[in-house]
Amino acid sequence: MSNYHLPSIHNFTSTVNEKNTHLIILKNTRGMQVALSDYGARIVSILVPDNKGKLTDVALGFSNIDLYYRADEQYHGVTAGRFANRIANGRFELNGKEYQLPINNGINCLHGGPEGFHKKIWDRRVSYESQAEFYLVSKDGEEGFPGNLNVSVTYTLTNDNEIIIKYRADSDEDTVINLTNHTYFNLNGEGSGDILSHQLKINSDAYLAVDENQIPIATVPVEGTPFNFKEFKSIAQDITANDEQLIAAKGYDHCFVNNSPISTACATAYAPKSGIRLDVFTSEPGVQLYTGNWMTGNDTGKSGNVYLPYAGFCLETQHFPDSPNQPDFPSTVLKAGEEFISETHFKFSLEK
Repeated sequence: MSNYHLPSIHNFTSTVNEKNTHLIILKNTRGMQVALSDYGARIVSILVPDNKGKLTDVALGFSNIDLYYRADEQYHGVTAGRFANRIANGRFELNGKEYQLPINNGINCLHGGPEGFHKKIWDRRVSYESQAEFYLVSKDGEEGFPGNLNVSVTYTLTNDNEIIIKYRADSDEDTVINLTNHTYFNLNGEGSGDILSHQLKINSDAYLAVDENQIPIATVPVEGTPFNFKEFKSIAQDITANDEQLIAAKGYDHCFVNNSPISTACATAYAPKSGIRLDVFTSEPGVQLYTGNWMTGNDTGKSGNVYLPYAGFCLETQHFPDSPNQPDFPSTVLKAGEEFISETHFKFSLEK
């Protein structure tokens, strides 16, 4: 595999809607490097050492900003919002008023709509060698959502090879919010092939079964199903099982109920080949496992290789899909004047 390196800063310098874009580099004392873009407040690259000491880029993405604009898959590494995941029929009711959002995924609104946070050039408020903060004002009515929303996302790279993502938001009207990071990981290196041999563990007793439109219809125990990741198993092991949930989605694209406090990993993945391990910690009630089922091969990544189905996996920490329409789910309502706070950690190490 080719030697991995960060994309050129110059390749991410452009202007969109009179706003300038940049590539921001974070480094720690152990050689780990993370590249971020203010286009979508996204992760572009994560360079971590493998079991041979070689820096490996474990995040899918592109070598220049123009490829991000034109990509078939628009969500590489992004901060997804205002509402990550799906809202059924793009509709919800809040305080007795119905709101209609744009439809951009079958009959649903996905990741805040076609002009969601992934399409915005975020402002940078702080930038140190180990920390960058992105800031956005989402106007009342944008993509159909109520309230002027102030939102910030802070990335901190620690000397423990951990990326800490902190989200904060407030609104001048009651609204709904659900934020996540949508990095596609391949712990053997982006562009190195599929992730089916990766070992995965998810600390969850139940997952959300979905209908044909990917909207939750039931909370189902994982015991005895292909969704049981309570002990390590390969992603490949059950992904082709004769299970209507997996067949409809062409693999995993499901939200797991998170059993863990933020001090305990809710999910862990490792690649036997590279030895690279990823532990995920979060304050969120759910984690969406997506195995890149719908990748088309139309996008060429940083390594020069195309992204075929299963080229990467996502562990999207979040509230449950369609929460505004499902009163039994943890609430995603953000009251006017109150503060939304959420935190997720991606910690990298070597599997012993």
